Amino acid sequence: MQLRLAPWALLAVAAMWGISFVWMKDILDQQDVYSFLTSRFIFAALAMIIIKPKVLKLFTKELISKGFIIGLALGSGYIFQTLGLDRTTPAVTGFITGLYVVITPLIAALLLKERVTLTMWGFILLAVVGLAVLSVEGWSVGIGEFLVFISAILFAVHIIMLGAWSKNFDAYALTVMQLIGCAFLSAIPAGINGFNPPPDTQVWAVVIFTAVFATAIAFVIQTWSQARISTTKVAVILTMEVVFAALFSFAYGMEPFTLRLAIGGTLVLIAMLAIVQPRFSSPRSS
Repeated sequence: MQLRLAPWALLAVAAMWGISFVWMKDILDQQDVYSFLTSRFIFAALAMIIIKPKVLKLFTKELISKGFIIGLALGSGYIFQTLGLDRTTPAVTGFITGLYVVITPLIAALLLKERVTLTMWGFILLAVVGLAVLSVEGWSVGIGEFLVFISAILFAVHIIMLGAWSKNFDAYALTVMQLIGCAFLSAIPAGINGFNPPPDTQVWAVVIFTAVFATAIAFVIQTWSQARISTTKVAVILTMEVVFAALFSFAYGMEPFTLRLAIGGTLVLIAMLAIVQPRFSSPRSS
């Protein structure tokens, strides 16, 4: 039952991230990115501890060290993605970030000895094509694209480390430690540039939503799911974030519904639905 539930739980995570991307676009001109990320991760970690204070008793030396390392990888991914976004377009940023769907199985095959079949590679390629149709209209490779590509590698490393370590720890406790690592890393540039708290209720609303739903709940689900399904499947399912972001942008009147949206979204959806089928499962390393 849990194996069947895990992919659909991850799909819900992708939806939360997709709508968060749309809402964040409206408020990042009111609070700088580093201050926003610091607020988001600190609020998420504190909320989880307040809801379940006994989680602190589960903090072992190993969980703290590994959770913090995972959080640093995730936080680094967000920072490099933001630096790249300042130097290239959101569409190209979305596509290059989505390349973790290719990087993840490559690293998993090399480090975790996770087997990726030719059929699975075919669906990975289909997802990449769908992302390209959704996002790319023409671009050149520069420093911005390079920085976003680094973020894609870091997001892949985050998925890989979760796949390797999540089954050894309590999902809730490991998520809290990840968020502490993210908050710590985000606070460094925020402190250097000067931390700016959320200026009004609109920004606070987005901070609270992204902290509670798109961060705390989302990463608990991702941590729980990765103890049950392969890292390759996780990577492909999470590419639906780009599709959901496009759909929510259309729903909020931020962009029109186009043939590119229909074709690209359909290709990613087909890849996601196909790769979660049991016959396409790849064995996990022990």
